[in-house]
Amino acid sequence: MPAHANPTIRSGAMDLAPALSMGPLSLPIEGRGEDLTYRVTAPAEGGSLPVILFSHGNGQSLYTYGPLVNYWASHGFAVINPTHLDSRMIALAADDPRRPQLWRHREQDILALLDNLDAIEEAVAFIKGRIDRDRVAVAGHSWGAQTASMFLGATHPDPDDGSTVSLSDGRVKAGVLFAVPGTGGDNLSEFATQNFPFMHPDFSGLQTPTLVVAGENDNGAMTVRGPDWWREAYDLSPGAKALFEVRGGEHSLGGIPNYEARETTDEDPARVAAVQSLSTAFLRSTLSGSDEAWRSAVSDVTDAPVPQGTIEQK
Repeated sequence: MPAHANPTIRSGAMDLAPALSMGPLSLPIEGRGEDLTYRVTAPAEGGSLPVILFSHGNGQSLYTYGPLVNYWASHGFAVINPTHLDSRMIALAADDPRRPQLWRHREQDILALLDNLDAIEEAVAFIKGRIDRDRVAVAGHSWGAQTASMFLGATHPDPDDGSTVSLSDGRVKAGVLFAVPGTGGDNLSEFATQNFPFMHPDFSGLQTPTLVVAGENDNGAMTVRGPDWWREAYDLSPGAKALFEVRGGEHSLGGIPNYEARETTDEDPARVAAVQSLSTAFLRSTLSGSDEAWRSAVSDVTDAPVPQGTIEQK
């Protein structure tokens, strides 16, 4: 296959294209206290690769979310996933002065990756000359989904002074939000109120085409409400075009952080396969301007003998 040909994309797990991964790599960010480390995963062949910037959930790292990262890369995407300062790998001390600003550092991490795609391409020989800067998406899980949503048009108040934090970025053309927290105020649990004072998102400005993935049985500790809280990014934003409510899914949506991880309380390969397929098809269709892949994936999930969830669309 020529170096810049688009690889054939197939849907079967045994037909995944070979992918390469490199990390940890480092990117200096002023005021962060230490370099941002990240990993790049991409198909071994093919050109004009769309890019996914992925923000991990609380405590995770660049080494997690293999079920998503590896699948996306094997289906023609270049995936860049950083380690945020809240990672257990970094293990900030309880009195570290950066802790109250972890939300800000997370957002600046993603912005730094966006701003430094040229440097990242130079640092990773196997993607040099192969990525398409006109087809960039963001994705994230849990706190990472909240982080990613900021680049799609969501906002939140700065807990330091009450000003509105807005990072909507025209370079980002699509998004996927997995188990994204809903609105704040009285919806938050005492734990969330104390530990996440910025968690009061406003989704009304989220205009960029987005897929929201929520677990039918997600009773996470962030809210006093039930699983419906985790779908609010879809209900309250004009840009969220589709919602996949995962049947039986809990916060890990079948195991997207990693199989056999302690966070995965609902491990189910079929559930993960549906999340993989739909998220890939949504990004491919949105970034290409053709909904063929999306329509096909929706049909596969909803018409299955045992559907893995329900899909709503605007």
